[in-house]
Amino acid sequence: MPVRLTLLCLAGLFAGAYAQAADLARLPVAPFALLPDNVRHPESLATDPASGEVYAGTFDAREPAAARDNQLLRFDADGRLLAQRRFGATPLTGIAFRDGKLYVLNFGASKLQRLDARFTADTPVEDVVTFAALVPAAPPPREIANPDGSQDAITYGSQGFPAINGMVFDRAGDLYVSDSFQGAIYRIADVATCRPCHVEVFARDPLLATTGALPFGANGLAFNADESILYLNNAGDGRVLRKRMPDGAIEVLADGVYGADGLLFHQGLLWVAANQIDTLVALDERGRVRHRAGDFLGVATDGAPRGLLFPAASVVQGRRMIVANLALPLTPVAGDEWEEDVTRWNLVQFDLPDPPPPAR
Repeated sequence: MPVRLTLLCLAGLFAGAYAQAADLARLPVAPFALLPDNVRHPESLATDPASGEVYAGTFDAREPAAARDNQLLRFDADGRLLAQRRFGATPLTGIAFRDGKLYVLNFGASKLQRLDARFTADTPVEDVVTFAALVPAAPPPREIANPDGSQDAITYGSQGFPAINGMVFDRAGDLYVSDSFQGAIYRIADVATCRPCHVEVFARDPLLATTGALPFGANGLAFNADESILYLNNAGDGRVLRKRMPDGAIEVLADGVYGADGLLFHQGLLWVAANQIDTLVALDERGRVRHRAGDFLGVATDGAPRGLLFPAASVVQGRRMIVANLALPLTPVAGDEWEEDVTRWNLVQFDLPDPPPPAR
């Protein structure tokens, strides 16, 4: 059975459990913006809270590399395209807005870069820091307890490629970055002013690596309201993790969130882009599902997904949330994934629910 179909079958069981537990209607999504023709796979999002402008970065990893056209896109608050900045063959992952600058994780170049948030096609891009292979390249093994009392040891391998993926700022201006292949979280202090900048390994743990069908482990990052907890997604394991700052152990908050990709904390809820079940799941801080948004509704006549298809990131703009449809085929088998039918890529939106009441 193809990987995605297997995951969808399993996810259906969990989705039924979610529906029974939460008893909440799925929030409907609507179009926000259509990407320019031949611009593919929007993977990351950011927004300027003052202007409402929305930024999207693409993860175009096609072969051969000469066919790729990775870009940063800038939209106005209503989804009209304002500017495109090309990055060529190197795919982009996380992006973040901070003090008039847009910070970019250039996955293909293993670099953190930045440029003016009001960029145009020719705006210069500045290299901030380069990420390197860790020694050892893989995190330590993980012991798994079985119901019969036995234990399995999972050993990880890595080629030493720093798969920089998600990032989040704290209020002090320090930047935290996830590494999906080497099972690590990095910290870059005072990233706006450091000269030179230093990459610190802030956390390394076998829970940040994966042996799942998706090869990406540590992914989205988000802080809670008072920054006492750092939340982390593990996409391959379908888990949301947490770490009490600064020195707490990494522990599991929620399981069964298949393809847990982008992560956003907003008004007491963790919004998880579950890319393998084509939905966003909103968890409270105990790991309970409070809302679900979107579903895959087919491919429209213009070639773009209807609803959500492999959602990878979300961002809040006022009272709505905007979501990037990565729509990335994963398996080598032809014809087994709806993503293969997509010829135009898009961003979608939905109205945010009322915030939950304060915890007692």
